[in-house]
Amino acid sequence: MNKHLSRTEMLISLGFLFMLVCTVGAFFFGIRVGTDRTTANFEVQKQLNSKPAVTAALQQQDLVSFYHTVFMPYREFQLEWIEAIEQANVKQTADMPADMKRMSSLAQQKFNEISAIKVPSSSLLDQAQQQLLKSLSAFQSESKKLAGGGGQSVDQLLASMRKDQLYTQAVSLSLHGQQSYYDAMLKWAAGTNPDIPGEIVMPKDMKIAAWNKLPLVAKNKLSADIVAAGGSLVNYYPQDLSSRIDEFIGSGQADKLKLGLIGPISELLSDTKAVRSGDYKSNMSRLYSNQVLPQLPFFLPGE
Repeated sequence: MNKHLSRTEMLISLGFLFMLVCTVGAFFFGIRVGTDRTTANFEVQKQLNSKPAVTAALQQQDLVSFYHTVFMPYREFQLEWIEAIEQANVKQTADMPADMKRMSSLAQQKFNEISAIKVPSSSLLDQAQQQLLKSLSAFQSESKKLAGGGGQSVDQLLASMRKDQLYTQAVSLSLHGQQSYYDAMLKWAAGTNPDIPGEIVMPKDMKIAAWNKLPLVAKNKLSADIVAAGGSLVNYYPQDLSSRIDEFIGSGQADKLKLGLIGPISELLSDTKAVRSGDYKSNMSRLYSNQVLPQLPFFLPGE
């Protein structure tokens, strides 16, 4: 019996072996490619997940538009309200109900003006607008209450107002609306400079050294937190508070009084009415050069 393979059988055998080798090679090559792709996708997903979530990217123009169409119209009402309450305290006359009637009309006017403005949806500006609108609505209702309080003294009306849940809600919404706006400024700044934190909250034990390392836009956000925690309407901006804190530290007064935490310093400045509207502008050129800030009028010289 001839055990030698014929030429044809030899070619068939070699062809089979070649196909087997190619099949096995393709199998392992496919595994390698799949593994590499899976690893790459995992790394990309891990990087995406490591980035902080942002509700909506904000442009500087969004912040500027919000300033002119929402924030400042609301602030005009806020300053009028503060003035009306201060005058009621000083004069102690029966004019307060009439002043509150005027404030009710002004609240409605500003509500109509601000509610007509379209801001980027699902953003901090959208949140701020809604908070300020709800604040105006609550202030209008409170104004109507006070306007109808004939027969009561000014002291009685003010005492009633301060205890009213509607009033505390109006103030809280106002302060949180401002907080959201300054948070939006911080988010914008973080998008333009990776060294600026996108999120920061005011800790109870923030030390001077930690505060001094922060950019102004982050300090302003923390100052907005401080004002909100105080629970009272003020006629100054968060940057005015930031400026006075920096000035207080820089002058050596914090060391003299042995104050090492930002919380007690801000409380002292607030309680002694040492913060005034315009403090930031007074210290701007001396303390704040090359700061990343949106081009808003209250950050610019001569405005």
